Amino acid sequence: MSATAALQAIDSVLIVDDSGVQRSIGAALCRELRINQVHQAEDGVAALALLDSLPAPPDLLIVDLEMPNMDGPELLAALSARHLRSPVIVASSRESSLRHSVEDMGTALGLRILGSLPKPLTQSGLGTLLRRQPGEMPAADETGKATPVDPEELRGALERDEITVFYHPQVEIGTCRVRGLEALARWHHRSLGWIAPDAFIPVAEQHGLIHALTLRVMDLAMAQTAQWSRQGLDLSIAVNISPLLLDRGELVQEISDLQRKHNLRPEQVVLEVTESSLLRELAVALGVLTRLRLRGFRLSLDDYGTGFSSMQQLARIPFTELKIDRSFVHGAADRESLQVILRSALDMASELGLETVAEGVESLQDWKLVRQYGCTLAQGWLLAKAMSPEDFEPWLQRLRTHRVDLLG
Repeated sequence: MSATAALQAIDSVLIVDDSGVQRSIGAALCRELRINQVHQAEDGVAALALLDSLPAPPDLLIVDLEMPNMDGPELLAALSARHLRSPVIVASSRESSLRHSVEDMGTALGLRILGSLPKPLTQSGLGTLLRRQPGEMPAADETGKATPVDPEELRGALERDEITVFYHPQVEIGTCRVRGLEALARWHHRSLGWIAPDAFIPVAEQHGLIHALTLRVMDLAMAQTAQWSRQGLDLSIAVNISPLLLDRGELVQEISDLQRKHNLRPEQVVLEVTESSLLRELAVALGVLTRLRLRGFRLSLDDYGTGFSSMQQLARIPFTELKIDRSFVHGAADRESLQVILRSALDMASELGLETVAEGVESLQDWKLVRQYGCTLAQGWLLAKAMSPEDFEPWLQRLRTHRVDLLG
């Protein structure tokens, strides 16, 4: 798709730069891309004043970093305070690591950051960013309502078996074969529709419902995995374990009972824990996890790299898998610092004999990078969103037709 085609929905742009020359270059490029209205401001203060005078916000902002009176980061903070929804491109002649830090800052502020570009701007660089869709930060599942729910509503949903499970595939990078799936809780409310997991899982943890919720998800996920096994699909199933459940010694027997009920091999069941899960009652958590590992279940350290004690936990617990957080995977092809961290994590896991799962593989560049670095499995929007069991088999057929593109 051409940059011009990508700009069909962009009619106006605001270029904020203290250099008149750089503003002129940017304005000329935008006009070449058939953007009808090009506004200009020499710094953040002037940009905010101009925004106040416009009848509607521009469809795009291009923001320099080094400016007098109000610099780029200050302007981004001010735009966030105004709840600006227009996409933003960061531009600067400074080093890429600094530009990327400002990108992260803007994203953390809730702005729609398309990316960053070195100055002077070029048509190819601008066109590449404008081909990106300025949507919300990707997640691993369908959109749902994030408003916190009433605990009694959730209790009733559990009693009425309204909680279902969606499945997020994990694909072997070397062969493009589906090796397993992650089970994710879903709630379709009778009147509200789909409710986001972020809205009801914390409620379950706060009101003593997480145990029932987790066993419900495990039961459904293992039953579905057993059904796929009978159809000739040998898959593993990964289930997230709340930190609150690692205080329960009886959890080991409960999981074993479900595994035997559905006639699965223990190694088909992967139990995902985050390092924060291990900061409550360490001795009890270590006991639960080691007993699960002794029974043949696999253990995955989830969201690796997002906390302060990941390496310490790897030394303490017999993990079989390392799941690398999305923040170190998506976009790493454009960031040397992330490449170093990602490569180091994968090398370490290989030395420890652990399988690795890269989360957040959302572009072909992400896929190629984790493949180059020797990661075992990939999970992310490039491959699939979380899906219902009914959608899995049609998706599997589509994946087979795309193997050549992924393995080429």
